[in-house]
Amino acid sequence: MPASPAAAPTPRLMSLDALRGFDMFWILGADSLVYALNGLSDSAPTRFLATQLDHAEWEGFRFYDLIFPLFVFMMGVSTVFSLTNIIAREGRGAAVKRVLQRGILLFLIGLIYSGGFTNPWPDMRLMGVLNRIALCYTFGGLLFIFCHVRTLVAVASALLLGYWALLAKVPFPDVRPTGYTGVITKEAGFKTLADINLASTNLIHGSYVQGVNLTDYLDQKYLPARKYDGTYDPEGLLSTLPAFVTGLLGIFAGLLLRNRTVPDNKKVLYLLGAGAASAALGWAWNLELPVIKKIWTSSYVLVAGGYSAMLLGAFFWIVDIKQWRAWCQPFVWIGMNPLTIYLTSNFLGGLGFEKLARRLAGGPVKEFLDAHVAKGFGDLVIAAIGVLLFVWYARFLYQRKIFLRL
Repeated sequence: MPASPAAAPTPRLMSLDALRGFDMFWILGADSLVYALNGLSDSAPTRFLATQLDHAEWEGFRFYDLIFPLFVFMMGVSTVFSLTNIIAREGRGAAVKRVLQRGILLFLIGLIYSGGFTNPWPDMRLMGVLNRIALCYTFGGLLFIFCHVRTLVAVASALLLGYWALLAKVPFPDVRPTGYTGVITKEAGFKTLADINLASTNLIHGSYVQGVNLTDYLDQKYLPARKYDGTYDPEGLLSTLPAFVTGLLGIFAGLLLRNRTVPDNKKVLYLLGAGAASAALGWAWNLELPVIKKIWTSSYVLVAGGYSAMLLGAFFWIVDIKQWRAWCQPFVWIGMNPLTIYLTSNFLGGLGFEKLARRLAGGPVKEFLDAHVAKGFGDLVIAAIGVLLFVWYARFLYQRKIFLRL
């Protein structure tokens, strides 16, 4: 087992809370602030920032493609601290119960987040962001409880190499209609399984075309209910396997941070160095296996994991070693309550807090600002109000010690 049952509890890492809040900050409305700024003043810097706050359509990597894996990575870090403390107090059995209960509850919340029973079967989504997080937490947590570090490394390596081998070598039918050589996307007109040729006998392998690869084919063939991308899902079946490794990389980082025999400054160097090496290896692997978030390729795991480790190292040095904390307090408020704020944003509907902000500064207020200040200024004000609303909400919950714990 990675940690001794007699190990003493360790203090909470403010850097981890701050980084988690920083991650959530962008998906709760800060991205809209950048888009609005670009609309107000279209320039090379604002265009670059706006581009980075949108996912790469398929191959490639942008800042927004880091948001999801960074959260899974940090979940792995937290797993080390929380489960080690439970094992020390109550034993492995209690830790297993905790992992299973939390994993199942989070998966059910994910189903509700994706619409629940709003629509009748099969127009329901079974797999989504929260569902993948639940599966990664359960897999990583159980492995952490029962396995040594060397076993975890072996499992991570086998999953990355095995996934690559499956994508490169296993044949599958080319589901594109006869004579069509493009991609399979909703935008290209492929919105349901009836639009593709699942009965195709033309077998191919080693394809990484959008909608025409082994990962997407297995979703098309075997994933029931509604798929997010029409005929396949970015949080589908096979691509969940390499996502497990993202959580394991976080567990490795958590083991390092919890190791009292390693000086804190060396921990920073190890995180930065290992992160840089992982990202470099991922980009080198990109020459053979493209970096693609929507099917969570092994090269993507290494690139995203590397950047995550470097961000964690930087936050750990700034927040926990240097104790420079005033600047990150809003991130801590958010990072202490990410699920509560995330669900609140969803239950508000649409764009969440930005939708609420439009009720305060939309319509005639926006028109007045656009006409008398500058065109696009109304959207900037709405986005800014949306950000202030969710930061205020996070602070409100934090000050009253209201935390959603699964």
